[in-house]
Amino acid sequence: MRYTATGVTDPTESGGGELSLAEHAYRALRDRLVMLEIRPGAPVNEDQLAQSLGVGRTPVREALKRLQHERLIATYPRRGTFATDVNITDLAHISEVRQELEPLAADRAARRATDPARAGLTAVLADLAGVESARHDAAGLMRLDLRVHRAVYAATGNPYLEDTLIRYDNLATRIWCLFVDRLPGMAGHVAEHGPLLEAIVAGDPERASRLARGHVEGFERAVRDVI
Repeated sequence: MRYTATGVTDPTESGGGELSLAEHAYRALRDRLVMLEIRPGAPVNEDQLAQSLGVGRTPVREALKRLQHERLIATYPRRGTFATDVNITDLAHISEVRQELEPLAADRAARRATDPARAGLTAVLADLAGVESARHDAAGLMRLDLRVHRAVYAATGNPYLEDTLIRYDNLATRIWCLFVDRLPGMAGHVAEHGPLLEAIVAGDPERASRLARGHVEGFERAVRDVI
């Protein structure tokens, strides 16, 4: 993410170009919550967040309203605002939604992706090359995983589908982060996206859809194996 004179440019999601301060605050805080940099159950202080992001309280307040709607924070009267807990019992519900929508997104991306979108997917694919043999920390792998998914969602050309899947992928990633020390083969899980991206770039919706469904099912199995 880079700053400009009037906002922030974020190439990882659609609606690119210069972002408002509120959008910048939202995306930055969202990813801190998703990556558990703000721990589940931790208090969320508007003043501290505004200072750390270099923005005023108003953009932070707007961001927190959106994050509450997305189940990443919760506000309680006379108690304050807190990062939501990660509840493993939600895994089945989250996976149920993703098993239907991830294949749909892959299919639509393969059919509809514009030339710039395919170029972006190809760039992400290049970053995936050799991920299993290279040395990556867990946080780096998970950020790459998020980048892959968000690039696919953006390539669908459907902002409603994109927004919905980002929300559910965020919740799934929080579960992954919670068990990261016990999940083996993280690099392999991330590298699995390579064939998926290749299918989308090649315009093969059937293969892309099949691979996307298998990826979601594999994620759920991996988590259940360690709980």
